[in-house]
Amino acid sequence: MSTAAPFRDVTLLLARVLLGVVLVAHGWQKLDGGGVAGTADGFAQMGIPAATAAAVFAIGVEVVGGALLVLGVLTRVIGVLVLADMAGAFWYVHRDAGVFVADGGWELVAVIGVLGLALAGTGAGRISVDGLVGRLRGGRRTTDTTPAAA
Repeated sequence: MSTAAPFRDVTLLLARVLLGVVLVAHGWQKLDGGGVAGTADGFAQMGIPAATAAAVFAIGVEVVGGALLVLGVLTRVIGVLVLADMAGAFWYVHRDAGVFVADGGWELVAVIGVLGLALAGTGAGRISVDGLVGRLRGGRRTTDTTPAAA
């Protein structure tokens, strides 16, 4: 095993945990600030279609998906869902406000979305439940694109 593999695994662990914590915090903020109904009302005021469904999706991806990312469970799927969540936030809320988050801009949702995409593309790494499941399945790699070690 090269020294790159452990570095990659630790990097993916840090990226997953940080993204997961940020997502859980944002989702929890939505729950604590009015729950699904309050979030849906806010989404409707911003012109987001199917506001209740969008609120359930956003809260679910952020709270449940964020927690799953911390553990490294279904990382590729959650990464795609995070990208979709942030694409909606970009399109309906942030795209016309410029880059900077202090001005309501899109920088934060872009970084979160691209990190979700990166995790969807790379997988969780070996320090994850996904990695453990892959090893228990006889060495089949389900968490990244590198071949299993001999």
